Amino acid sequence: MTIHVGLIGGGNITDTHARAARAIPGVEIAAIYGTNTNRVAGLCREYGGKPYQDLEAFLRHHPMEMVAIGSPSGLHATHGIAAAQRGLHIITEKPIDINADRADALIEVVDRAGVKLGVMFQDRVKPEVRQLKEWVLGGRLGKPLLADARVKWYRPGEYYRASRWRGTLALDGGGALINQAVHTVDLLLWLLGDVVRVQSRTSRMLHAIEAEDTALAILEFRSGALGILQATTAAYPGYPRRLEISGSEGTVILEQDQILSADLRTAPTGDGERATPDNNQSASSAVVSDIRGHQALFEDFLRAIEQDGTPVCDGREGRRSVVLIDAIYRAAKSGGTIDIPV
Repeated sequence: MTIHVGLIGGGNITDTHARAARAIPGVEIAAIYGTNTNRVAGLCREYGGKPYQDLEAFLRHHPMEMVAIGSPSGLHATHGIAAAQRGLHIITEKPIDINADRADALIEVVDRAGVKLGVMFQDRVKPEVRQLKEWVLGGRLGKPLLADARVKWYRPGEYYRASRWRGTLALDGGGALINQAVHTVDLLLWLLGDVVRVQSRTSRMLHAIEAEDTALAILEFRSGALGILQATTAAYPGYPRRLEISGSEGTVILEQDQILSADLRTAPTGDGERATPDNNQSASSAVVSDIRGHQALFEDFLRAIEQDGTPVCDGREGRRSVVLIDAIYRAAKSGGTIDIPV
């Protein structure tokens, strides 16, 4: 059975979505909607599908069973709600939207429509990240004690100047934290559970943007573990993301989605799948050249549709990172500590 996918957006990430979807047997690009006429036309010439500049006309396109949303973050819920109301399944780029109210509105409409909703946190499907998840769940690390997450990336000024929405509060929802570090925030929550209290500072250290390009946060997890999160797009030339988790039974270091070291009291037995490292230069570029993570996420979402299951990151899971990031922003603004109801 062929699945016909519609793409929303005309930027780099829509090109990524098109390549990832086309790499899956039985998937075809049906239509592409975006406001940049030349860009959308070029994507359709390369990947197939009918170009649209009118959202309503795009959503009426037939056949089309699902959409992949790659528009600016502050439009994700708007576009997702419109698609759900027409019975289309939705997989949206991260974050689900820029605040919890918008996320809730999308989730409510999706529930009423009876369609699937997935959020593109592709790190959740990478083999060694999943291996770490299994170790945490299986107690291999013991009681979680400390997490240290570093997203010390670099984006040149042109990255922001060339975009009408990056680094803006209205359409990006913030800066380095909600755009670049949101993947890492999702992993912290997925691996270690809910955060109940935060302190933070944010700053524009380098870039002439409305939002922050640097953020620091101290996190207190419901389990009692503590965490430190650093996020920036000002650390030239950019360094691979690094996540260190220490528990009562050892420490695991994850770098560029691979287990760099695992110093555990009970040594790993070689279980789990080793994988070729992600080749994307995310630390210094927004371009996605290695589509394997997105392809695996699309495949997971298609299984959820076919088997009436739950995507690896559905709407409620995707909402969690937005809630935590909002608390980090509020803590930075107030200069105090913010409690997060669970």
